[in-house]
Amino acid sequence: MTTHAVALTPPEPGWTRLLTEARVGLDIGRLLLATPSLLKEPRGSGRTVMTVPGFGTNDLVLAPLQSYLRFLDHRPVGWGLGVNTGDDVPAWVERLGERVLEVFDEVGSPIDLVGWSLGGYLAREVARDHPHAVRRIVTLGSPIIGGPKYTVTADLFRQRGVDVDEIEQAIFDRDDVPLRTPVTALYSKRDGVVSWEACVDSVNPTTTNIEVSCAHIGFGVDPTSWKLTARALAD
Repeated sequence: MTTHAVALTPPEPGWTRLLTEARVGLDIGRLLLATPSLLKEPRGSGRTVMTVPGFGTNDLVLAPLQSYLRFLDHRPVGWGLGVNTGDDVPAWVERLGERVLEVFDEVGSPIDLVGWSLGGYLAREVARDHPHAVRRIVTLGSPIIGGPKYTVTADLFRQRGVDVDEIEQAIFDRDDVPLRTPVTALYSKRDGVVSWEACVDSVNPTTTNIEVSCAHIGFGVDPTSWKLTARALAD
């Protein structure tokens, strides 16, 4: 586990990298073996934690992590917006922002956000727009550089006529408004879906980048990711 900032030009991964995702079974096995140590992680104080799913998934994908956070005395809730289709990302940022403000008004205090993949990017942008409503963010393998450009879906977007370079520039422009919310960004060099360099934030000083070792689809069951998430939310 390494904590550091990285400033590299991320390469575009090929479809062959998806083969590394077959090792997700190892992540599940490690989770079971790590159960005793997971139970010793710092507990929360009943603060609301909203989980945000990745592209093509819904709240079920992070249900195991929610159960763990509930055990640690957090109050996890799903985003409640169905499947994250990934189309028209600015519209998703707006919808998630409305949902976050709704929960913020309900509980009367800033909430925490934990987002996997695209969900982590959405969480960051909501916090950028509504910093008063978000206390802390944890991103799990989230492409905060380039959007789809540095993921295995890049060619699919191009085939649909989407200008991934234009999306990359739009994301870069968003950083003109710096993040004020503390972010813990987890990335993995075993990631077969998103280039790990694209998950590292070297622009916003409120971000702590931490390397873990799991498949992209393994972030939701990786014991190290769970531990780091628990520690970040307990601060």
